[in-house]
Amino acid sequence: METAASPNALHARGIFANRTLNLRSIRAVGYDMDYTLVHYRVEPWEGRAYEHTRQRLVARGWPVGHLTFVPDLAVRGLIIDTELGNVVKANRFGYVKRAHHGTALVPFEEQRKVYARVIVDLSKPRWEFLNTLFSLSEACLFMQLVEMLDARQLPEVLGYGDLYRAVRESVDASHMEGRLKQEIAADPETFVVLDPEVPLALLDQKYAGKKLLLITNSEWAYTASMMHYAFDRFLPEGTSWRDLFDLVIVGASKPGFFQGKREVFEVATEEGLLKPWYGRLREGSRYYGGHAALVESSLGLSGDDILYVGDHIFGDVSVSKSFLRWRTALILREIEDEIVAEQRARQTELELGALMIEKEALEQRFCQVRLLSQRQRGAYAPGSKRSRRDQATEVAALRAKLAELDARIGPMAQSVTVASNPHWGLMMRAGNDKSHLARQVERWADVYTSRVSNFMLATPFAFLRAPRGSLPHDTLGSAPPAAEAGTTTGKL
Repeated sequence: METAASPNALHARGIFANRTLNLRSIRAVGYDMDYTLVHYRVEPWEGRAYEHTRQRLVARGWPVGHLTFVPDLAVRGLIIDTELGNVVKANRFGYVKRAHHGTALVPFEEQRKVYARVIVDLSKPRWEFLNTLFSLSEACLFMQLVEMLDARQLPEVLGYGDLYRAVRESVDASHMEGRLKQEIAADPETFVVLDPEVPLALLDQKYAGKKLLLITNSEWAYTASMMHYAFDRFLPEGTSWRDLFDLVIVGASKPGFFQGKREVFEVATEEGLLKPWYGRLREGSRYYGGHAALVESSLGLSGDDILYVGDHIFGDVSVSKSFLRWRTALILREIEDEIVAEQRARQTELELGALMIEKEALEQRFCQVRLLSQRQRGAYAPGSKRSRRDQATEVAALRAKLAELDARIGPMAQSVTVASNPHWGLMMRAGNDKSHLARQVERWADVYTSRVSNFMLATPFAFLRAPRGSLPHDTLGSAPPAAEAGTTTGKL
């Protein structure tokens, strides 16, 4: 286990820049609440969400009473193929690298056959992107129900698209109904991970002269309860979470909050009584609804004056970036475990890299011998003076060495591939490439980090520099290629 001061732990809590961000130039910082300012224990939270959704399906007459939540069956960044009923992991180009049908891994050859001419395009209705921790219970239930649908055990379902819509509607209804969040608010000790450094990080920003905004889709009562539990005990005596924020906006209905214009109400009482509000927003007040353009005009700020921090790539980050040009920070709590898992696998990666260098040299020699043999047989270019028998002997010897290397490389590559999750591996990688999730993060998030309190470690005055982008032809600092699990010499 990593200690708080260990190099790996400190690196895991870094702020990673896709685009250079000068925090000194930021005049206002907006925050989402759920899984951003307030982090939940994923297994109990998603377990309750799963249970509420499952109960709604039972009420519809579906025979799903025996199903249970499996926490590691899905990870953030997977994509549901509603046409084939698969859950897939794609690389940054949209090529499927791993797929499950139901809860079972699709064999590689079958996967390649099915998706050989398919590119994952998230703009198409066929694909549903699971881009937040709230998606894990939904994905788990869908995967289990696919197996029941294949066995013809589900009523009223005609296909995988219908199945996904039924699950999605039940998930949405469970959240809208309010009973789930009532359970969370009634027992926050079970569901909320306390982080005393988050309030301190916000105090640092406030005293550095930045306006602080809370913009959440949650309702007032739930927001007030969660923020009181997670913040007030760590703030100076006589103050509360309300004192941190210049504006509090609940019921924001993101992503629509960033795109259009919605009427705004003032939250007039602690019980959540609403009354219509017209004109500029008053600093220190709390509101329901509204829109981002009203926030900008009320603060006299716009565009890259504002940094917005959230956990949802589309609902928080991409729309605020694409419509308003706000600066963006994405919270990816899982990146801490992912970085630590990669560090633990570092020695294996180094050994794997050395074996791949050896394999590349053998492959190059193998190809050269084959080409010389081909030229000799075709008599179209000067060939080797060696006999065909000698060349065939060398080819056979090279094949044997390559097969031996593959036997060593395969298990090592597999162990690295599943370093963080036995079903899907590293969240930000798909084989040797970046995952589709990593591409979305790269595209829309100026910076990403594991938790809001990491801003405390960076300070409000940090200049967060993006590294020089790497290209395949770069030589300085280039690493030896890693391997895909299952590499075979039979394709040479």
